[in-house]
Amino acid sequence: MVDNGDDISRPDRPSRLAELADWPAPAEAAAPQAALEPPEVSAPEPSPTPEDELAAARRQFAVLLGEFRRAAVLVPIDEYGSLWSADQGGVRWICAFSDEEALARFARAQGDAEREWMYHTLLGARLLDVMVPKLGVPAGVALDAGSEDGMLFPPVAGIVPDAVAVDLGGVG
Repeated sequence: MVDNGDDISRPDRPSRLAELADWPAPAEAAAPQAALEPPEVSAPEPSPTPEDELAAARRQFAVLLGEFRRAAVLVPIDEYGSLWSADQGGVRWICAFSDEEALARFARAQGDAEREWMYHTLLGARLLDVMVPKLGVPAGVALDAGSEDGMLFPPVAGIVPDAVAVDLGGVG
C-alpha cells in the first residue's frame, strides 16, 4: 500500500488507462505521417501560347500529310481520261477521294450519282510529286471535297515540290 497522505489506501499499480497511454498505437489506427503533412500543391500547367498551338497544329498536319502520301486514293477521270480537277482562287485542285463511299457521297452531292464515275487509284505522294507539277499551274489536292472530313493539300513548299510551290511571301 502507498501512503498518499490522506490515510486513504490506494493500489500500488497504476490504472489501466495509464497503461493504455503508454502503449504504441496499432499500425492501422495510427495516422501515417504523410496524412499529417499538407498535400503538395503542383504548379498549374501553363496555358499554351499561340506559338505552342501553331507548332502543335503543324505537327498534326505533318502527320496527316504523311498518311496521305502513303495512302492510295481515288481520282476521278473525265471522258478524255484527264484527272478531274476544279479551279478555285487561282489554284487548280485535283479532286481525290479516300474510298468509293466518299466518291459516291460527292457524286450524290453534285446531283450526278446516276452516271458511272471512272477513276484511277494513285498514291497521294504520286499526286503531289508527279501529277501536280505536270499541270503547269499552281495546283494542290482536295481530299474528300465537300465532306466534313475533307482536307486541302495546297501548292506550298513542304507539300508539293519546291519548283512548283507558290511563294507565300513570308506568310507562315
